[in-house]
Amino acid sequence: MRCPACSYDNDAHEDYCAECGHDLEAKAVAEGDNTGGVIPYKNPRALGAYYLGLFSIFPLLGLFMGIAALVLGRGGLKAAKEEPVIKGTVHAYIGIGCGSVGVLLNAALIAIVIMGLVAKNQ
Repeated sequence: MRCPACSYDNDAHEDYCAECGHDLEAKAVAEGDNTGGVIPYKNPRALGAYYLGLFSIFPLLGLFMGIAALVLGRGGLKAAKEEPVIKGTVHAYIGIGCGSVGVLLNAALIAIVIMGLVAKNQ
């Protein structure tokens, strides 16, 4: 049986993980979140980074969303590394990637607007 905490492959008859001591029988009790393990509801930073990163493509307001997605994504990755059971690394990476693109697009948009204003005044 694979340990949900550290991914160590234990013998099928073990009650506790031989590597980290995690209770393997506790895995049998489902929390009933109905997400099928797809949504990392236990890692709100990764989930927040994901949504903020996706919405960071909106003009101007997206700049702040992108920056927040980068910060939350980093925190989500750190939390998932410290406690693997909460998951969320994929959501955090998507948030970081989309947030980076959103910040770059919004910075380019701001630069284009400023250059247009400067050219208009000359």
